[in-house]
Amino acid sequence: MVGAQQRTVERLSARVHRDGMALGRAAADEAAAIVADAVAVRGVASVMFATGNSQVDFVEALVTATPGVPWADVVVFHMDEYEGVGPDHPAGFQRWIRERISDRTRPREAHYIDGLAEPGAECRRYAALLGAHPLDLCCLGIGENGHLAFNDPPVADFDDPEDVKVVELDRACRRQQVNEGHFPDEEAVPRRALTVTIPALLRARRVLAIVPEERKAEPVRAALTGPLSTACPASVLRTRDNVTLHLDQGSASLLGWS
Repeated sequence: MVGAQQRTVERLSARVHRDGMALGRAAADEAAAIVADAVAVRGVASVMFATGNSQVDFVEALVTATPGVPWADVVVFHMDEYEGVGPDHPAGFQRWIRERISDRTRPREAHYIDGLAEPGAECRRYAALLGAHPLDLCCLGIGENGHLAFNDPPVADFDDPEDVKVVELDRACRRQQVNEGHFPDEEAVPRRALTVTIPALLRARRVLAIVPEERKAEPVRAALTGPLSTACPASVLRTRDNVTLHLDQGSASLLGWS
C-alpha cells in the first residue's frame, strides 16, 4: 500500500490511492494475498466479485498483472443478476464475470445466478451454494445510491433473514446502469433483480470495497460520515472490522481528509 493514505472509520479500514489504476493494483495485491492464504489453509478459496465499470481496473490487475493467484483452487461467485436476463445478454452480470474472470483464469468452479430461472427457486439454489462454499473474500463496490450489490435503499436490510432475494430496483440504480452505458434508457433496464443480501455479503472472512471515481464521492461521504441507515446501505461497512475500503482521490474528495 505504498503511497496510500490510511484512515480508520469506526471499525473499517480505509485507504486512499492517488488514482484508479493505483487503487486497482493495490486492491488486487490484497485480494491475491487473501486468496493465497485461504488456499494454503483450506485448499480452496471461495471469492465473490462485483461487476460494473468501477471494478474493471481491479479485475484487470488481478487477472493479468498479479502473480501467484492460485486460480485452479478458486470457486468464483457473483452477487446479482437482472430477472429475465440470460447468460449472453450484453448487460448481464454472468457474462461480465465469465468474460473478464472465469474464461481467462479457469477457476476450479464458477457459480452464476440464472436470471432466466424461476426467481424464488433460483434464490434458494444460490443460497444453498453459498452455504456450501463459505466466502473467503467478497469484492464489492458502492452504487451511486449507496447500494451494496442490488440492495438499494428501499429494500436494503442489515438483518435480512435471507441470503439471496428478489428485489425491485429503484430509479437511481436503473439510471446508473444507463449512465454507465449498459442500457439505452431507463425503460430498457429490468425492474427486478436477484441479489445476495447484505448479511450474506458481509459474512465473508474478508471484504474489499473497491470504490474509485468522483461520481462515488457523495455515497462514500454518506457511508463514512452520515447516519448508520439503510438510506445509505454502504454505511454498514464501517461497523465491520473485516472490511477494507479502497478509494481514489475522486471518490474520497468530499471527506476532507487531504
